[in-house]
Formats: sequence, C-alpha cells, structure tokens
Amino acid sequence: MREGILGSLEQQLHNLRGSFFPAGLISRERRALGEIFPMASASDNAVSVESSKKSVDLAKKELRSLLGKIDELGLPVRAWRLLRARSRLKATRMKLRARHLWILLIATWMTVQVARNRAQTYRHTKCLITVPSFTQKVFRPPEDCSICQDVQQVDKLAAIDPAIFEQRYAYSGKPVVIMDAMVNWTAPKVFSFSFLKTLYHGENANCQFFPYKTEFQSLQDVFDMSTSRATMEKGTKPWYVGWSNCDDKIGAILRQHYQRPYFLPVTAESEKTDWIFMGSHGYGAPMHVDDVEHPSWQAQIKGEKLWILEPPRECHYTCKRLEVIVQSGEIIVLDTNRWYHQTKIVSEDMSITIGAEYD
Repeated sequence: MREGILGSLEQQLHNLRGSFFPAGLISRERRALGEIFPMASASDNAVSVESSKKSVDLAKKELRSLLGKIDELGLPVRAWRLLRARSRLKATRMKLRARHLWILLIATWMTVQVARNRAQTYRHTKCLITVPSFTQKVFRPPEDCSICQDVQQVDKLAAIDPAIFEQRYAYSGKPVVIMDAMVNWTAPKVFSFSFLKTLYHGENANCQFFPYKTEFQSLQDVFDMSTSRATMEKGTKPWYVGWSNCDDKIGAILRQHYQRPYFLPVTAESEKTDWIFMGSHGYGAPMHVDDVEHPSWQAQIKGEKLWILEPPRECHYTCKRLEVIVQSGEIIVLDTNRWYHQTKIVSEDMSITIGAEYD
C-alpha cells in the first residue's frame, strides 16, 4: 500500500517539476520543493504574469495535496529526496537494460553467423563418424524393421537395370553386391599404396582419419611407415586405416580412374567426399553404425573383404545376421546408418576400397 502511494507521489512530483513558485509560497512548501527539484531557470521566470498566477494557484493546490499525503504517511522531508533518487535510479536501470539488450542481440547475431559458416564448412567436408556404441544405443531412434525382416542373404547381381535397382535396393535398406560395376574402371590397375602415397605427398588437409587399431595419428604417418610393413612382409605388424578426401585436386585425379556406378538411379547424385579404406590381411573395422545422411556404395578395388551385417538392436528377433565376401571388382551397396557392420580383410594381398554416399 505504502509503495503504491509513494509511486503516486513520485508521479505528481514529476508533474510539478518546472512549475513557477514565487516568493509568496509558504516557507514549508518552498523549502520542501527546494529539497527535491532545482529552482526554475531564468527563462521559465520570464512567463507572463497571468500565466504565473494560474501556475501558482495550481502549484499551491497540488503541493498542499502532496504535503497532506506526506503527513498521513508520517514521512520526513528526506523521503522526498529518496523519491527523486528512486526516479533517477529507475531511469539508469532502463538505460542499462537497453544497453544489455543491444549487447545480447549483437552477440546472438555473431553466434548465428559463426554457426552458419561452420555448417557450410562441415557440409563440404562432411565425414562419416563412428559413434561410441553406448551413445548409439541411447540416442538412436527406433528403426523400422521392414528394412531387414525379409532379407535372408546379401544378393549378388550383375547387369542390373538402374530402374530395378532403384525399386528394390537403392532406398529400401536392403544390402546388395553388384559384381560387374567396375568393368571400365582403371582404378584396379592404378590404385596402390605407392600411388596413394605419391598422390597425398605433402598434403596436410584437415580431413577425417580413422587409425582403428593402429598407432598412426595421421595419414602422413601411414605413408611414412616402412616399406616392409607397407608391403606386408612376413613378421611385420598388420594395419588398417580409413580417411575421407577433402582435397578437390586429389578428388579430380581419383575420379579419372573410376566413374559414377552405372546402376545408381538416374536422379541420384553421388557425394563429392570420397572415402578410402586400406589395410592388410586380418584387419578391418569393428562392429559399428555410421552417422551419415544417405546410403553409400563401396568399391573393392583390390583384395577381398568380409562384411558382417547385424540388424538394428530392436530388430534382432525379426531379422538375421548376414555375411558376405566382397571380391575385387565388386561394389557393395549398404545403408551404414541403419545396419551395424564389421569388416575384415580376408585376402592375402592388400585391400583398397573407395566409396561415397548417394541421395
């Protein structure tokens, strides 16, 4: 109640500010007003006599009303000073709030710009990420088991029409191996450890790199290994690595030796990011699921690789565990974002694969 009356007094005091008070005012009124507001300026004192009389009468009336309310509350003149101080503090707070609002808006705008720039950067260097198994189980949304409930094996086909491939395999989640997809490719004859070492010599691009169970920290570490280990001589330590290519010049050279798989739907576009996996006998990737947007194809350029596929966790009682060996010259098509998968090189010679997503 008192706070409401004080607020009313404060408003009325502001209304009185700038009014003209001549010497005829009673001393108590004049003294009280002097504690709160400065005396009117010389320019204000130059108003006409008639207007002054009206102002004086109005001021007397309002001031008596204010003094009466002050007396009712039992407040000293010091309270009048506090009212004005409170008014000034409120104005200061409003200025501070406005300043803080501007700072917040600018900071928000800068954050949005940075996030947008980073998103564009990641879009061009989008990487396949092996998410920890605990995180996968907790945050993966439930999967539709129709992708695997009728799948008894991984089909191996040749000379498939793109329209049939689109209808049966492209987006259904059903895995398939195409046996004749590299008939006109030169990659099987050109790609090798030494070819890739020369191609990536001196390149320090910030691409995604998977060391798997090796001690390598970067792609350059891989190409710096001894020749005996690289050529898998007896007694040397096995190895297996993977990486994404985010260098446009290197990508252009790689694509001179392989083409867009003929079986992909006419409307499908293959992503620009190439994925390369390379290693020796007995090694491969552990069971995992990828964090990617689209299905992908992976071409077995050299060697042979065993693929072990497991359905999503919620489909274990509906779907089967599958195995297939992808041989040199074949391409496996798989939605690695839905199927858990593990690989193991089963050939005695080096395995080299290259692949990409398609939408």
